[in-house]
Amino acid sequence: MFSQPSKELITVPNPEKGRDYEILCETDELTCLCPVTGQPDFATVRITYVPDELLVELRSLKMYIWSFRDEGAFHEAVTNTILDDLVQALSPRRMTVETIWKVRGGVLTTVTASHP
Repeated sequence: MFSQPSKELITVPNPEKGRDYEILCETDELTCLCPVTGQPDFATVRITYVPDELLVELRSLKMYIWSFRDEGAFHEAVTNTILDDLVQALSPRRMTVETIWKVRGGVLTTVTASHP
């Protein structure tokens, strides 16, 4: 059985709803295509959030990150889309998504988007 990329973010109940605590999810497996050249772009993504009622299920997060692989998008759009989709799914108290893109053309790019 093979896994497939998916835009579905599965949530699970937060077992500590009454406490503010921070979760950091990080992977260097974020890839997409440059919308201008079609060449692959590679990034590390760091998702930091303080949950409210829900947590993101990590396997679904992995499949979600994988879903960008064949999409053409600018770095800023990818970062903001990840934030928007996670905020919609989780309604966290706070969240920051940071993407650190590998050097292309001599330029290292880091994009940070936050909620609220």
